[in-house]
Amino acid sequence: MNARLIVFDLDGTLVDSSVDLANAVNAMLHDLGAAPIPTSEVVGMVGEGAPVLVRRALSAAGLDPETRGALDGFLSHYDAHLLDHTQPYPGIVKTLENLSGRARVAVLTNKPSHATELVLVGLRLRRFFQDVIGGDSKWGRKPAPHGLLHLCEQGGVDPARTLLVGDSPVDLATARNAKAGICLARYGFGFRFSGSEFRGDELFIDSPAELVALPQSPELPELP
Repeated sequence: MNARLIVFDLDGTLVDSSVDLANAVNAMLHDLGAAPIPTSEVVGMVGEGAPVLVRRALSAAGLDPETRGALDGFLSHYDAHLLDHTQPYPGIVKTLENLSGRARVAVLTNKPSHATELVLVGLRLRRFFQDVIGGDSKWGRKPAPHGLLHLCEQGGVDPARTLLVGDSPVDLATARNAKAGICLARYGFGFRFSGSEFRGDELFIDSPAELVALPQSPELPELP
């Protein structure tokens, strides 16, 4: 791996949070008198931030997507139970230990900042990251490139020497919008592509450990 800055998505890339997210969605729906949604269906709604997830879940449950108080209800349930089942993907800790001495490492997620910090601290991952940006920051949510570009600026790294590691079409679009490199985690629950989105310059991994051994790339020059 030869990027000077490696930026990780959180849900579906660093951690498997699928069950806790689905449980919080269904607890919110229960409060509103609606039937639960299968976990697999909820997982398919994740990736563009809590407000979008809640609106999608409300619509799927036959409720008004703008139901007042629904977002606050979801966040309350989620913050109280976000570590019930969530764990780092196998190999993440060892991979971060390896990478943290070789490049600047950061997190860029659409998850709200408070919940992001709770997850990273609770799972003892926060120590690896110089910078963490959540989806409610002033830089907006992915696929807008502003958060990624800010991380590049903070680290004094050109976007062309930056690698975004994510699992979803949102992450792919973010990297392209910022003119950064992209590595897609096929093990992540957000990996939903037809294949037509790819143009041949993407990197792929099937496990976190593979990130350390990625081939050299002219867009990501070797560290001195």
